[in-house]
Amino acid sequence: MDFGSINPVILIASLMVAATPILLAAIGELVVEKAGVLNLGVEGMMITGAVAGFAIAVTTQNPYLGMLGAVVAGALVSMLFAVLTQLLMANQVASGLALTLFGLGFSALLGQSYVGIVPPRTPKLDFGPLTDLPVVGPILFNHDILVYVSIALVAAVWYWLNYSRGGRVLRAVGENHDSAHALGYKVTRVRILAIAFGGACAGLGGAYLSLVRVPQWTEGMTAGAGWIALALVVFASWRPWRALAGAYLFGGIMVLQLNLQAAGFRIPVEYLAMSPYIITILVLVIMSSNRARRSMAAPGSLGRSFHAAG
Repeated sequence: MDFGSINPVILIASLMVAATPILLAAIGELVVEKAGVLNLGVEGMMITGAVAGFAIAVTTQNPYLGMLGAVVAGALVSMLFAVLTQLLMANQVASGLALTLFGLGFSALLGQSYVGIVPPRTPKLDFGPLTDLPVVGPILFNHDILVYVSIALVAAVWYWLNYSRGGRVLRAVGENHDSAHALGYKVTRVRILAIAFGGACAGLGGAYLSLVRVPQWTEGMTAGAGWIALALVVFASWRPWRALAGAYLFGGIMVLQLNLQAAGFRIPVEYLAMSPYIITILVLVIMSSNRARRSMAAPGSLGRSFHAAG
């Protein structure tokens, strides 16, 4: 095995790219769960954003219009979940799983005519001489815009949740929706807006996969990224900066695994294939255990349907 072929600078720069789609989806889901809603449809929203963003980018030859379209597509698909769970009071777990199945099937249908097409290139930002700095330049100043947007989004969500009135209202709804309703807050409206934001972020994460990370359309190309994002929210204890660290850690594992394979260290692909399903089971186990939820500081009303009195 030739470990000398692994360049740590390139490794770190690559992990930031690998982590970006997961981070975008995770930060959106974090806001949704802070509002007290458990949406297991992240994978379905990501794959819908991936195909919508790819199709629009190819049609317009503009990757940024593709990303915008993916944001809209993710938000629209999330409204199916919102209607089912917030207006029709359907079970959140079942509705989220149904949304994932719908997204996978719907994207496969829409993407049939886009297989083998190369999308327009998403340029990297130009930081001038900063890009040429040793070590720091390739790591921090040689990425496309969404890498920086994802980090800025984490900071914005952290600030909004902790220091804005809207963030405090959302957290109040997530902690105890009955008390929030008694104080006059519009619980259902807050949750629907949070679900739309989560869908938009997931759609953008999916577009990053099809336009930047793997610039092509392939059926099922998210390959469990949505489930990883769900797990990150739980294991980050619903804290934005921990979600950032977790996304970069997982991105590093993915990139390191590829580098180790190139260096001659064989890792069975079956382990990677089964990981999303193991993560799904772990998330559901944690969500079903009141003790585990309390120990991890989960929102008090997470996964519970809101029924307005009277």
